[in-house]
Amino acid sequence: MTIGFIGLGIMGGPMAKNLIKAGYKLVVSSKSAKFSELSGLGAEGAVSGKDIAAKSDVIVTMLPNSPEVREVILGPGGVIEGIKAGTIVVDMSSIAPAVSQEVGAALKAKGADFLDAPVSGGEPKAIDGTLAIMVGGNPGAFERVKPVLEKMGSSVTLVGDIGSGNVTKLANQIIVALNIAAVSEAFVLAAKAGVNPQAVFDAIKGGLAGSTVMNAKVPMILDGNFKPGFRIELHIKDLQNALDTAHNLGVPVPLTAEVMETLQSLKNDGYAKSDHSAIVRFYEQLAKQEVRK
Repeated sequence: MTIGFIGLGIMGGPMAKNLIKAGYKLVVSSKSAKFSELSGLGAEGAVSGKDIAAKSDVIVTMLPNSPEVREVILGPGGVIEGIKAGTIVVDMSSIAPAVSQEVGAALKAKGADFLDAPVSGGEPKAIDGTLAIMVGGNPGAFERVKPVLEKMGSSVTLVGDIGSGNVTKLANQIIVALNIAAVSEAFVLAAKAGVNPQAVFDAIKGGLAGSTVMNAKVPMILDGNFKPGFRIELHIKDLQNALDTAHNLGVPVPLTAEVMETLQSLKNDGYAKSDHSAIVRFYEQLAKQEVRK
């Protein structure tokens, strides 16, 4: 099986490496900054999405947002121009569910299958191949590519039809953002009251308030380490998709709207490329109290 991989950024680069390590033949863009590294591992180069599609049985895309996915797959020189009937396109980007459905319909007309398969876990889990992958699409296509997805994730779940993967990711991103905000608010309160935040973390992480988010983000907060695993600007993008989708469905999401304003404020203060754990900076600035060891 030959896999075309488009989008070799913070997440896509290590995901592509894991596929090569698993023994898959990869075709990637020769224009990518990571091409030299991946070609050294055995990846073949191609000059366009059309070229990648013509050489591939499965195509994986990992791109910033809906416009990029639409352009790379449906645009001039895009995947759709070189795709063969029976090919499966797996978009692992986090985009608007409606765009997933649009792209899926266009590819179906060419005899190809489409799965939307966004991921959760950030750069660390992309590197070690333990992402959570939520998939929408045809069950038969899902079963065919599941072994491929399992080389990039420890959890691979089919959640419904095309678009369902991205709906699930939007739910995930709402929960993660609100969880970080709650953690931030609570730990700023504890620090302002004079209680050691490390002791607070040790005391509550094993109880009902404990979470994967807390375990991942509190150590970063305590170290003042906001090196991005998942950037604030990307979380803004995901929450905008969540707000747009919710509004189209008539679903009120007031807490999502509130944390979106927090993220926008941080972006304006220069934290757009910081890890989303920097949400704590918003609360620190309000309380004039840092949360550190």
